[in-house]
Amino acid sequence: MTTLYVDIHVLQSVPPANVNRDQSGRPKKATYGVVERARVSSQAWKRATRAVFQDAMPEIERSLRTRQLPEVLGERISGLDSELTPGQVDDRVSGALAGLGLKVVTPKAKKGAPEADLASAPSGRTEYLIFLSHRQIDRIAQTVVDNPKAKAAEIKKAAHLDHGIEVALFGRMIADAPDLRVDAACQVAHAISTHAVRTQFDYFTAVDDYKQAQEGADEGAGMIGTIEFNSSTLYRYATINLTQLVDNLGSAEAAVAAVRAFVEAFTLSMPTGKQNTFANRTTPDAVVVTGQFGRPVNLVGAFEDPVRETGRGYVEESAERLAAYARDVTSAFGPR
Repeated sequence: MTTLYVDIHVLQSVPPANVNRDQSGRPKKATYGVVERARVSSQAWKRATRAVFQDAMPEIERSLRTRQLPEVLGERISGLDSELTPGQVDDRVSGALAGLGLKVVTPKAKKGAPEADLASAPSGRTEYLIFLSHRQIDRIAQTVVDNPKAKAAEIKKAAHLDHGIEVALFGRMIADAPDLRVDAACQVAHAISTHAVRTQFDYFTAVDDYKQAQEGADEGAGMIGTIEFNSSTLYRYATINLTQLVDNLGSAEAAVAAVRAFVEAFTLSMPTGKQNTFANRTTPDAVVVTGQFGRPVNLVGAFEDPVRETGRGYVEESAERLAAYARDVTSAFGPR
């Protein structure tokens, strides 16, 4: 069967901002086409997309990515059977995690803090983040409540049903439990500017209100510093393997609803880095959604030769470039 893909291309102008920082607090960058571009990582935009899901969908339809799975399972199990003792809840949590093939580690106490008993299952942590839908967590909890000695196959089956939109789209990889893997139906590219960017610096001062109110106080600032930022017109791209999405969700109807939700959430989302400082919440200037069989195509090559300053901004020429490049790709590699 030929795979069907849905590609989403977005052009978005972002004013002074620092939506995605590196380890030094600077806006992330990338070199492409011999010039330095603004960059926003795919992880940042996927997280922003999931935040839109949280506002748009009821919790039961969403997913949870956490290392606190022992605690979460303990709460769900207690909610299902309030007569269970804490020890019985711990046993069921341990059984569920063992059935899933997950190890629990004891967090190190913070320096100077009293040594707490963190070894029990509900207080421990999984070794890495685990991505499960709320329905899957509920189903796992119900499985071990109904049968405290449930076998691993039964518990893993509960983790393979009702993936939900987020797990179905973004996938799940667990190194110690490869049989819990879910192949991602969606890929998101790092967004980059269609043009070269120059990082700029905002020098700021903050006033000490109490100090300024005192008679004879000096007029010096209570704090000074700098924040780096840039302005850009970004090319954003994501693709959905609709065939894989149908397989993950179990029906074409659910997959179509998921595509619709993703396109809207991805298009309207914005990573929240330094939002209080820059308030850079813009909406897209252009959105192109295509469906095609065979393979997805990222059209970033339209901007390998960076858009130049012409006095009319970057959006219009970026849109013209994108349309022309899409026509060239179609001409060279066949109908889409």
